[in-house]
Amino acid sequence: MNSFPDVDRDAPNPVDRHVGLRIRMRRKELGMSQERLAESIGLTFQQVQKYERATNRVSASKLWEMARVLRTTVGYFYEGLNDAPGAAPAQPEPVQDFLLSSEGLELAQLFPRIPQPRVRRKILELVRAMAEASEAVGA
Repeated sequence: MNSFPDVDRDAPNPVDRHVGLRIRMRRKELGMSQERLAESIGLTFQQVQKYERATNRVSASKLWEMARVLRTTVGYFYEGLNDAPGAAPAQPEPVQDFLLSSEGLELAQLFPRIPQPRVRRKILELVRAMAEASEAVGA
């Protein structure tokens, strides 16, 4: 039984999506390819893709191996989830989808490296204006 109310039963479980996102984020932080990660844990890169997209669930033993190869803890993959039992991830799905894209991940990595708060605010204003303009024209 799915413990998440109002969740499409055919869609990946929100926890699996979160874990997949965290695998991808850590792998990208280290500059590691899916092929290299897969080879390190005895899988195909297609299987790593399925884990990252939450098409397949990661077994406990494979998650343990990934943590070792990605030089982190198993707990890292669960960071950001709500603490309440049965609670959905803290991040809404659109944010997860964005961070799963190569552009989203790169933006998330580069944006904090801009040291000037005023410049970061201007970038945010630009993106907000572009999003509002896109919504206005129905794009």
